[in-house]
Amino acid sequence: MNSLLLAFGALDARLATHCRLLSLRQHEQQVRIGIHTFERQAPQRLWFDVDLCVRLEQAPAARDDISQTVDYDFIRQTIASAVGTQHHELQETLCDTILNAMLQRPDVQAARVATRKPDVYPDSASVGTERIAIKPW
Repeated sequence: MNSLLLAFGALDARLATHCRLLSLRQHEQQVRIGIHTFERQAPQRLWFDVDLCVRLEQAPAARDDISQTVDYDFIRQTIASAVGTQHHELQETLCDTILNAMLQRPDVQAARVATRKPDVYPDSASVGTERIAIKPW
């Protein structure tokens, strides 16, 4: 697998050398989402992939203690809050909401959020969207 930290580093070298990458993969939630009538009948599976570049000075892992990094529960809670109970029309706007929430944390320097709906087409693994953002240093 290619290094996502190096991919972030291609955008800004400091992300590769001054940050730690934390990832959550294929986190599944039932989400009320979609524009079609059939999509409004019941929640659908939605997968979330999140990558966070966390500044090393704020997540040094100098000791083997959770206070030394970002707890993955934060990522899951942020997704759950964004999903909520309301109906979402577009993956794009939900993805943007989650990305913006991730960047509100002072220790997160950059983030990538991708969403995928795995049950849309029988001839495709999934459909989805992705966003990346970097905060000013």
